[in-house]
Amino acid sequence: MVTEISTIKLSKKNKERLQKLKVYKNETYEEIIEKMLNIFNICKQNPEQARQALESLESQKKINMPS
Repeated sequence: MVTEISTIKLSKKNKERLQKLKVYKNETYEEIIEKMLNIFNICKQNPEQARQALESLESQKKINMPS
């Protein structure tokens, strides 16, 4: 299966914000945006489950990318 690719414009500010959301060093912006969209969809139906998903990502980030 071939995935079609598109180019989007981002402000430097939003690029930096996406960069700060990385859970691991080589995570792509595609992966970050996909996670954001999944959490957004969960939030519409179950805000508590979305909160737990965000907390899980934050824990993973601390483990994989220590400050």
